[in-house]
Amino acid sequence: MKLVTTALAITLAGLTAAAPVAVRAQQVTGAGATFPAPVYAKWGEAAKAAIGIELNYQAIGSGGGQNQIINRTVDFGASDAPVEAPHLEQNKLLQFPTVMGAVVPIVNIPGVESNKLKLTGELMAEIYLGQITKWNDPKLVELNQGVTLPNLAIAPVYRADGSGTTFVFTSYLSTVSPAWKGKVGASTSVKWAAGNGAKGNDGVAATVRQVRGSIGYVENAYATQNKLVTTQLRNHDGQFVAPTLAAFTAAAENGDWKNAPNYAINLIDAKGATSWPIVSATFILLPKDPKDPVRSANVTRFFDWAYTNGGPIASGLEYIPLPKAVQDSVRASWKAEIKG
Repeated sequence: MKLVTTALAITLAGLTAAAPVAVRAQQVTGAGATFPAPVYAKWGEAAKAAIGIELNYQAIGSGGGQNQIINRTVDFGASDAPVEAPHLEQNKLLQFPTVMGAVVPIVNIPGVESNKLKLTGELMAEIYLGQITKWNDPKLVELNQGVTLPNLAIAPVYRADGSGTTFVFTSYLSTVSPAWKGKVGASTSVKWAAGNGAKGNDGVAATVRQVRGSIGYVENAYATQNKLVTTQLRNHDGQFVAPTLAAFTAAAENGDWKNAPNYAINLIDAKGATSWPIVSATFILLPKDPKDPVRSANVTRFFDWAYTNGGPIASGLEYIPLPKAVQDSVRASWKAEIKG
């Protein structure tokens, strides 16, 4: 009996010694765009369990993300607005896309349900220029026959912080409205003629939810997760389309990646009868000369995992995964351009 007990003790000791020891997750830090924050959060949760990399991501806006990576206070920056080639070269940064997503208008109009209201880019430009100020304006009423629009002041809401979402939205308005292009233009931060600012996609979403008569623009995931009222938009082919994954994908499929320097593809107002007109890629900025090559390698390992395994997560949040050829091209650029 004693021999059995001793043998059992030795066996248990051996099993204990062979048991895997919990390894602390390796952390990578990033900051920037709020546009992709929902999918990065979900990727972070899944990657920590799958490959032991913990993502600490601060959604502070694209402008903040660009500044932080230039100052090397994070491992990577994130921006919805692509950075111009001279700026990338000056700061020794590699730019690559992660996913594509859509910007959607959101409204708070009593009695108006989701995707019942029709808008055009030209009319949204007039609203944000302060030229259309009531929801029962004749131009809106004519476009929305059968929808009861109240005599209610329009309260435009925009991003107060430097924002890639604003860059995407104002790029769209500049594309379809000569008046907007001439008076305001496209940038991460513009001089708004009307309305009030809110910080982040979540701030705009919360403000529109609270303010009667308001209109704003957010990345689609924020509208979906907060069950906000979205609208139809007239696209390049003159068709009114609702913001759906199928419409986003239709626009993304027309992307000319081969002729996009530094992957800065333009998907705004894409052709196609079913295309949603405000679709954009979102980007990562990674130092070519990282201070810590190990942490930099963990960043690329994280996004490599996301490319390979994160497509269903992205699609579930109504983002569009990158084409495989683009993913493979990005992987090659990591090997060729990042030291360490």
